Amino acid sequence: MRYVFSTRETKRYRFPTHANLLVMDRAEAVASEAFITVMEPGESPPLHQHPDTEQVFYVLSGRGRLEIGPDARDMGPLEPGDLVRIPPGTLHRVPCVGDEPLRYLVIDCFPGGRPSHEPTWDSHVRAVCEANGWDLGEVTR
Repeated sequence: MRYVFSTRETKRYRFPTHANLLVMDRAEAVASEAFITVMEPGESPPLHQHPDTEQVFYVLSGRGRLEIGPDARDMGPLEPGDLVRIPPGTLHRVPCVGDEPLRYLVIDCFPGGRPSHEPTWDSHVRAVCEANGWDLGEVTR
């Protein structure tokens, strides 16, 4: 059983809208996973929600904005040191609004335990690619 996970030894997934650097796969935990999201200036993931996941973001560098709800209501700026909590089922996105990459640590918490329909990070990535029409091979390259 691992207790320490290095943020210097990650696996990179490059989606069309951002990159995720996997730190801790959900398969290595009972009810959580961890990754670093990186967005270049002007990038933003699509407005989305996680019905079975509470997310916690800790901004490491860069600048972003938190947008919440179906109308993408602007909840204000995000800067290094800010902590964000996204309850399960909440529509959200965080665009990079600065002139340098936005990097934030994401901790996904699964109140009901690891999702049985997506028990690994790779199974989750596969589902995200299918839902968005993205090429899994390109994302995992």
